[in-house]
Amino acid sequence: MRLAQWIEIGRMDELARLDTPLHRLDARAKIVATIAFIGAVMSFPPREISALTPFFLYPFVLIFMGRIPPLLILRKLLVAAPFAFAIGIFNPFFDRAPGLAIGSLVVSGGWLSFTSIMLRFALTVGAALALVACTGMYRMGEGLERIGLPRIFVVQLLFLYRYLFVIADEGSRMVRSLEMRTCGFAPSGCRVYGSLVGHLLLRSMARAERIYCAMVARGFSGEIRGLRKTVFQQADWVFLLGWMAFFIAARTWNLAGMLGGLVIGEK
Repeated sequence: MRLAQWIEIGRMDELARLDTPLHRLDARAKIVATIAFIGAVMSFPPREISALTPFFLYPFVLIFMGRIPPLLILRKLLVAAPFAFAIGIFNPFFDRAPGLAIGSLVVSGGWLSFTSIMLRFALTVGAALALVACTGMYRMGEGLERIGLPRIFVVQLLFLYRYLFVIADEGSRMVRSLEMRTCGFAPSGCRVYGSLVGHLLLRSMARAERIYCAMVARGFSGEIRGLRKTVFQQADWVFLLGWMAFFIAARTWNLAGMLGGLVIGEK
């Protein structure tokens, strides 16, 4: 399977057009809840593992309620996983101090921190992807602006997202052209791929400029106008306050440890 099929940029927009109770919530409620979720996850000590596990409930609920295919989120996580892996893989080599003993097995602090980094990556990126899939980038932009983010940052974020499609479209055209000229055989040599990347950049910039000129000709003035203005309703408050209470409880107490203690009858 090709990288473009793994990324599936347009698939997130298709999912954002579904009609579920989660999709109908105000974007601000979901954005604030996800920001609080990411803050709570990132505030744990570097070697914490068990206390992070209850936080998987939030992305799971978003995926289930938003009818988001779990494999889609998993594929996107696998595409980005090498970056988190590169950040944490050196921890086991530099931190060899004992961190945990399970019977006769002693786990070093480096392996604990590496596992914690990968868990935080899966939680935060998974929640962010689920948020985009159940909200859509344009509703998110509107919600961010209404929360108080400066309009210039919102416009830049939406342009960045829009131009991903431009680059992906130009890239797929160039790959198709290369396959036709080489009869399906992959060319060898870095010069070929370096030239392709350079041409992709130039063609994407030229097309992006044409798109911007067309938007200006149609009256674009720097303001992203949504089709409807949402109102913060009771369901949005229930969603936001409910999850905030859960995040505070999961950050204050080790819910996984407490549940394990109840299961084994520990006093």
